[in-house]
Amino acid sequence: MIRTAFVLLSLALGATAAMAETNPIAERQQTMKAVSAATREGAAMAKGDMPFDAGKAQSVFKTYADAAKKMPALFPDSSRSGGETTASPKVWEDQAGFKAAFAKFEADAEAGAKAGDLADFRTAFGAATKNCGACHEAYRIKK
Repeated sequence: MIRTAFVLLSLALGATAAMAETNPIAERQQTMKAVSAATREGAAMAKGDMPFDAGKAQSVFKTYADAAKKMPALFPDSSRSGGETTASPKVWEDQAGFKAAFAKFEADAEAGAKAGDLADFRTAFGAATKNCGACHEAYRIKK
């Protein structure tokens, strides 16, 4: 019985992974929703709407770094359209620039994870979110 449960669990996990691999648009949208949620929390700390918490600050930057590592691979040629994507054709026309934008975002996120106080956090958060805006400006279609 336990063996059967493990087999079924393995099959379910494999199917879930295969679905994620075949739907990069949905996966990148979910990844960006996580970035958006982290940004809301970071903005609240940066503005003073919530107290600075070093653990939460590190979580914000970890979310950013994880997304930066993951996102470039989620734009295969097959995902240029469909799934309500807002990715600009420039993503595929300027792969070097697109990947460089995520590399910069990752570097800024890793630097930000070292912020130990509110002033450092604000500086690092500002740099990271500036990257978000620049990438969206260049590689996202406005709806």
